[in-house]
Amino acid sequence: MERKTLIGALLWGSLALSTAHAASLKMAYDADPVSLDPHEQLSGGTLQLSHMVFDSLVRWDADLQFEPRLAERWERVDENTMRFYLRQGVKFHSGREMSAEDVKWTFDRLKESPDFKGVFSNFSGANVVDAHTIDLVTNGPFPLVLHNATYIFPMDREFYAGKAEIVKNGDSFASRNVSGTGPYTVTYREQGVRVEFERFADYWDTASPGNVETVTLTPIKEDPTRVAALLSGDVDFIAPVAPTDFKRIESSDNARLVTMAGTRVITFQMNQNRVEAFKDARVRQAIAYAINNDGIVKRIMRGFGTTAGQFSPAGYLGHHPDLVPRYDLDKANALMAEAGYADGLNITMMAPNNRYVNDDKIAEAVAGMLSKINITVDLKTMPKAQYWPQFDARAADMMMIGWHSDTEDSNNFYEFLSACPNADTGWGQYNSGNYCNPEADALTVQANAETDPAKRQALMQQIEKIVYDEAGFIPLHWQNLAWAAGNHVEIEPVPNAMNFPYIGDLVVK
Repeated sequence: MERKTLIGALLWGSLALSTAHAASLKMAYDADPVSLDPHEQLSGGTLQLSHMVFDSLVRWDADLQFEPRLAERWERVDENTMRFYLRQGVKFHSGREMSAEDVKWTFDRLKESPDFKGVFSNFSGANVVDAHTIDLVTNGPFPLVLHNATYIFPMDREFYAGKAEIVKNGDSFASRNVSGTGPYTVTYREQGVRVEFERFADYWDTASPGNVETVTLTPIKEDPTRVAALLSGDVDFIAPVAPTDFKRIESSDNARLVTMAGTRVITFQMNQNRVEAFKDARVRQAIAYAINNDGIVKRIMRGFGTTAGQFSPAGYLGHHPDLVPRYDLDKANALMAEAGYADGLNITMMAPNNRYVNDDKIAEAVAGMLSKINITVDLKTMPKAQYWPQFDARAADMMMIGWHSDTEDSNNFYEFLSACPNADTGWGQYNSGNYCNPEADALTVQANAETDPAKRQALMQQIEKIVYDEAGFIPLHWQNLAWAAGNHVEIEPVPNAMNFPYIGDLVVK
């Protein structure tokens, strides 16, 4: 059922920008955010929204360095404590001034979130020093405090007071209402139809070059339709752009394309709790050997990706140069026979059809490849909004998931995708295959406490090797990134490798 939400409360104190500099932006993504709650789902769509309506303590810049945001500066107090000095005079959309108490309230809520508690499992707490100073305290030496601070988007504790329940894929106050410190307020939202934003007149970052006063986000699932909307002038900015549409944009006099290498790994997971055969590493290995990663990248992705044999892309500490894709049909069939499944299996598979580049086509190709080793696949694809509840319910035997490490660290992959699922700690929250290796998890814990980069690298490469040898998941490729915009939009400074376009800094001529 379509849901319409008018968020009048967020207009408190909102005034029009100077019309001499104000501009409007019409964006089209492949899908709209599934919720306004920044803690309901750890996903790219949620983080994109968070950078529009909230601000993080620190954020990544184009060179993958840390840029001060709501925290002006920070310093290490001791080996377990990092102190953050907050900007003064920052206002929430409600008109309240942000304080360290709001940061602590947000931190405590993150620790309760099923999706985020794993990210913050190495933290013992957040201690308020004074109104504009807060300490983040870890359980021991932890090298990723600033990385994790990019996830902390302070929420207005009084606005959400008594109504802060986190409801996964449900209806809650926080999923429909928002009061952050970000450059935009949400003025209208109709799930699956459009979201409207208006520039927050009291936004703290007066040095931002951004001049976009109003934003309309329209979800357009089909790749060619999204491009057609850009080329016709119906929208100004689109993402993603499928490789098959690059030439259409590059040949246009009215639009331009921006691309860059990506680090989001596209994978399939095999649910060992649903399929007895998946408990046998030989069957999992057979599936890995049956899938032609190079063929998928060349024919379906048109070269717009890098074949993957592991979680960590080149440049990450955990990247192991020896772990490469292993396509070999003869080997795959031999492993199936050795495991006692020469006659094959019947399985179900689910994938989204508007979350990753060519996701439905990739799933169809994988299903076809598995037929070569007598695995018959009942495949269902569906829009992102319908897919994630199915993923959370582990509703199919094999499920697709893409993952970008938002901490730009290999351990983020292991904690969420290959760790033994644990509802209490949040580890394995997105491990729909229920793969579990306690040795790998122990190494992950060890890496989290190791501050020497060379030692961390050795530990994480061990983890990659364990999961590779056991075929704990099926890696396909690292997906590249592409955006496009009309010539009147100064697009180049906004996109980044994390795929969180900083729309608040966007300039429209």
